[in-house]
Amino acid sequence: MGECTHIAIVLAGGRGSRMKSSVPKQYLLLNGKPVLYYSLKAMEDSFIDAVILVCGAGEDGYCKKELIDKYNLKKVCSIVQGGKERYDSVYNGLKEIARLEIADEDDCVYIHDGARPCVDAELLNECKTNVEVYRACVPAVPVKDTIKIVDSYGFSADTPKRSSLMAVQTPQCFRFIDALKAYSDMENAAAGGADISDITDDAMVVERFAGIRVKLCKGSYNNIKVTTPEDIVTLENMLRIK
Repeated sequence: MGECTHIAIVLAGGRGSRMKSSVPKQYLLLNGKPVLYYSLKAMEDSFIDAVILVCGAGEDGYCKKELIDKYNLKKVCSIVQGGKERYDSVYNGLKEIARLEIADEDDCVYIHDGARPCVDAELLNECKTNVEVYRACVPAVPVKDTIKIVDSYGFSADTPKRSSLMAVQTPQCFRFIDALKAYSDMENAAAGGADISDITDDAMVVERFAGIRVKLCKGSYNNIKVTTPEDIVTLENMLRIK
């Protein structure tokens, strides 16, 4: 693959029910700034050429005023509304890239959870190197705990070898044409009655509907996702150290 354009889709449409907060987790303050700010700032300061921000219904005004304008984030070129499920939001972002005509077939797209504020230049560069070579990559780290497969009654049914397990993160990175086609084919399959309820990340979509193998590249244990109130405290300490 030659020199290509790199476009990020940053997802900020989640509600975060486990946070026990009326404020969506991506807008909670982290050292005085919204959680979402940190992901957008990382993209702003990197090789990424443009950012599509996908937010919840009615949140575009807040994002423009309190994030894009306030912090002068020039790479955010469009704000689109998310969908019911994560994969709906991703597809909306991909369709916006196509509508704006800012990506060719061989250009790369980086799909990132806005609730992962510790994405940094090292991780983005690792993803860039791998997606340009392998067409599809996701950052991942070895799991630290033993993982159990449970049966429907809550009993341990199997214990996979820990050495074969990796915890997958974002940004998940693909050639734009591969991601767009995979998501389009998935939508068509779902409309035809296919069950896609087991799909939990973008790599699964590309693997299943584009038939492309996804390379796992080096992730970071710091690249955690805000899921519980305790995560805010952990991330505040991480960001202070950085």
